Amino acid sequence: MKKYYFLLLPLAFILLIAATTKKTKKQTCSNPKSAKLITQTKNGITLTELYSPESFSNAKITQSFGGSSEDLDTNTFSANYTIENYELGKQTGMSGIKTCANSAKGQHIHNIIDNQPYTALYDLNAKVKAKNDGQHIVLSFLSRSYHESIKNKNAYTISSTITGASRTVIRYAQPDLTKPMLFYSRPKGEYTGSETDAVLLDFYLVNCDLSKNGYYVSAEVNGNTFKLTKWCGYFMEGLPKGENTIKLRLLDKNGKLVDSPFNTSERKIILKK
Repeated sequence: MKKYYFLLLPLAFILLIAATTKKTKKQTCSNPKSAKLITQTKNGITLTELYSPESFSNAKITQSFGGSSEDLDTNTFSANYTIENYELGKQTGMSGIKTCANSAKGQHIHNIIDNQPYTALYDLNAKVKAKNDGQHIVLSFLSRSYHESIKNKNAYTISSTITGASRTVIRYAQPDLTKPMLFYSRPKGEYTGSETDAVLLDFYLVNCDLSKNGYYVSAEVNGNTFKLTKWCGYFMEGLPKGENTIKLRLLDKNGKLVDSPFNTSERKIILKK
C-alpha cells in the first residue's frame, strides 16, 4: 500500500499545478468560440462584434450640474456624479483583448456635450467646457478602461444645461430628450503601433435599441457601409495607415434617417506605424 501511495503523490502534485495554471491563466481572447458574433467584411475592412464578459448590469450613474457665474459665462460648468457598483480608476478585466487602445488610468466616464468628441473623466467632480454659448445636451456614461461604454439603462445620464453670458437674457427652448438619439464615442484621435490592429468602434443609443426589423445604425468606414443591427462595440480591422473616416447614422426600419439631434456623426482618425 505504501508503494502505491508514494506513486500517487507526484501524480496528485502535477494535477494540482495544472488546475491552478488553468485558473490563473490570463484570458486574452475577446470572442469565445461558443458565442455567435456579428462579422462583416468589405474591401478588406472587417467589423467584428466585441464580446464583453463583464456586463456591469448593476452599474449606475447620476449627475448634477453646478458652477459659478464666472464659469458659466465662459461656457464652463461643473459635472458632479454619483456612481454605484462601478469603480473608477480600475483596470477592466480582459483589458488586453486583442491590442485595442486601453487607458492606463482605468475605468472612467465619457462626458459628451452636443455630440462633440468626449472628455474622459476619472473623478466624480470635474469642470467641463462647452464649445459655444447656448442650450446644450449633455450625455455621460460609464466606460470600461478600453473605452467601450457600459450599455444598460442606469449606466448613463442625459440632461440639458445653458451656458454663456447671454443665458440670463435669452429664453432657450427646452430640448426634447425623449427622442431616439445616437451619440458618437469611439474611435477618437490617433492610434499607433499595435493599437492600429483592432480599433474600437463604439456609440451610445438613447431612447431606442437596434434590431433587424427596427432601428439600425449605418456605419460608413472609408466609404464602405456596414449595417449594424445590434448595439455593442465592434472591432475594426484592416484599416489602412493614415487618415480614416467614420460616419454613423441612425436609421429607421424603412432605411430613413431618424429625425433627432446630432444625426449624422462623422469623424476622422489617424493610424500611424
